[in-house]
Amino acid sequence: QAILRSALKAYAQAPNAQQASCFTAIVSALDNYIPYLFALSSGLDGKPVSGEEVDLVLKQEVECEWKSVLAARNPVTWPKKGGKGKKGRVKLKGVDAEVVMVLTTLATLHRLIAREQLRGIFTTGNAFPEPDARTKAVAGAMRGLLTANGVHIYLSNICASMSPTGAGGEEREMQPPELSSGVQNGLAELAMAEATLLAVLKDDPYPAVVMQTRDQNDKEWMVKAPEIPKVRAHLFARLCIAAGEHAGRAEALLSPSHLGGNTMKVDEEIINYSRNLRRTARAKAGRFFGIDEELGGETGTAIAWLRGAKRELEFGTVGSQDGKGWAKGWGKVKKGFEEKKEDRKIEKGGEWGTDAGRIEEGRVVEMLEKKWMKMNDTINTQLIPPFEPLLASMPSGREIHSSTTYVALELDTDVLERMRAPPDADDARALAGDDDSSEDEAHVDSLPGTFPSRVASGSAANEYY
Repeated sequence: QAILRSALKAYAQAPNAQQASCFTAIVSALDNYIPYLFALSSGLDGKPVSGEEVDLVLKQEVECEWKSVLAARNPVTWPKKGGKGKKGRVKLKGVDAEVVMVLTTLATLHRLIAREQLRGIFTTGNAFPEPDARTKAVAGAMRGLLTANGVHIYLSNICASMSPTGAGGEEREMQPPELSSGVQNGLAELAMAEATLLAVLKDDPYPAVVMQTRDQNDKEWMVKAPEIPKVRAHLFARLCIAAGEHAGRAEALLSPSHLGGNTMKVDEEIINYSRNLRRTARAKAGRFFGIDEELGGETGTAIAWLRGAKRELEFGTVGSQDGKGWAKGWGKVKKGFEEKKEDRKIEKGGEWGTDAGRIEEGRVVEMLEKKWMKMNDTINTQLIPPFEPLLASMPSGREIHSSTTYVALELDTDVLERMRAPPDADDARALAGDDDSSEDEAHVDSLPGTFPSRVASGSAANEYY
């Protein structure tokens, strides 16, 4: 536990650009600590550990202190002095609470590693990644998010079985959101939504084309235009709808209305991230439906789908009240400022991606809308229908991933044997064999330093030779 806390402290104190170098130490500390923690929990519950019976006696209730990364800023979790100081520690009781906090740290680490793997394909200052490297990065990040999903599902079952009262029957104090079964289910839904969108991103060529056009080091446009292969637009649209449904459920489960009275509120930034992820997923679905219509020659309907995608992203659309006059100009200025700010975060290694890809998806939609509007105005002029009926007629989503519950790590048998305490005198006599055997009695009762035939009894036991 001390090694794990030291690794987490080093990560918290490192600059943003160097925090990724601490992931290896944290993973090693977690892999070494989790088996011991599960052995302790199983021993207290009377369950076997690695096939061996373990007998533990709880002399004092286990207490631990953790900083809640999900809790909103309030006087319970934040100190009053120090302004923007660090979150204060929350005192918890019980081995199950320690298990939940440690495994939540593990799931969060998998999310951070996935984000670091994706940062390379969104950076425009370096060389544009090759298609194979881009696919490998997306696949690795997707595996990490699915692992985080399994950990959160496992934790939701543990939190559901935890007693809402203390050992003496008294009401527990305000608990961090990590100990709520609903919050863990919400985080599992959020991880599944992200993994589903990554499955689409792996075969989606349009974001790569947009990033390539923004890359200052790219010279390929001088030779030829970017090639955009045909995609399975309708399938990708349904996958994006499923991702939006997962993100919507996550937003609902993380909201304060679904938390208990003795549970701290979840940070509003996490709820906003879930909301932005839902918007991005539905906007992607609208874009793919538009691509499907454009491939079929229905350019007017395709443009309507793009305008519906912009409405899902809450960007101004043609014909809407928020797209006229000075509000339209101010919206463009504000949007451009947000895009430049997000690009600087990606290049400098800061906390990028808090918009859940909303800005990047907006760039793709604007690129396609500009291209298709030019085609529709010059080649085949078609009427552009309203987008509201199209958004209302979206089909149901389609799943691509299945959730797998986290499997608890167990101690090796040799490590467990070294941890056993020496047996008591009564246990040693019982393990020696049958009490009726005279040879065993002589072997057990013989005193050190005496002849083998001399048996200790009465005053002879006090003699020494």
